[in-house]
Amino acid sequence: MDELKAIEKYLKAKHTRQSTASYLREITAYLGNNPRAESYLHADIVNYIGTLRKRYPNPRTVNRILSAIKSYYTYLCVSEKREDNPAKSIYLRDKISRDVQLQDLFTAEELEELLIRKDRYFLLTNRNYVLISFLIYQGLRPSEIQQIKLEDVNLEQASIYVRETNRTNSRTLQLKPSQVYQFHQYIYQTRPKLLQDKRNEAFLLGKTGNHVPSEDITKHIKRSFKNRFPPRIINAQTIRQSVVTNLLKSGNELRTVQVFAGHKYPSTTERYKQTDLEELKTEILKFHPLQ
Repeated sequence: MDELKAIEKYLKAKHTRQSTASYLREITAYLGNNPRAESYLHADIVNYIGTLRKRYPNPRTVNRILSAIKSYYTYLCVSEKREDNPAKSIYLRDKISRDVQLQDLFTAEELEELLIRKDRYFLLTNRNYVLISFLIYQGLRPSEIQQIKLEDVNLEQASIYVRETNRTNSRTLQLKPSQVYQFHQYIYQTRPKLLQDKRNEAFLLGKTGNHVPSEDITKHIKRSFKNRFPPRIINAQTIRQSVVTNLLKSGNELRTVQVFAGHKYPSTTERYKQTDLEELKTEILKFHPLQ
């Protein structure tokens, strides 16, 4: 247990809270399955990765676990428990598709249906409208929503300033008329009650008056809309992908959509484009799958 606490302390100094939790979870599982892991050689780890490949068909999952394992052995080197990192030279060569699966996305009308819901806590009904509207109208990432401060929302100009992240550029986006009304109610009625006399510049607050971290936003979306449009999966990523795709299908210029989404490179936006022929193939495969 003391060892895991030391590993957690090391991870916190190197990674975000979300990555630390993910890595620590994988390292804990790795050590539980491999009691002699501290003295493993390169071949031992390669064999373990081979076992993971059979268990997890998605190479992203195996890559994530491998990254955690590498961090574990780096920790051992830093703490002078080993002189080498036996996992350092291990890399997966699986081709990971970065294509957007357009057939699994949602129309603008379907996304707006997500706004129609009530929560157990009255105050959170308005708060969650604000949260979900950020996703379906501005296509924001949870990490971007987490960074929004009260000063970033301008109701007079019906706009919001989105701060830069390591994956997206900063930008100013317009709010929908329906958002302005709900945001006004949130800022002047709901938010003060959630704040409970505390001081917090974060725009989106939880029940205790603290800011809502990105991982909680991700969990909230998955939990709230788990079975809304089966078999399609609703999460923050598929909502954002749907928003960007719908903008391109509506005829907006690539550069305009790139700025809206905050993509650092045009190539990122181009992944969302779909020709009429590709669209037809998608529909054929959807309703008449090849045997």
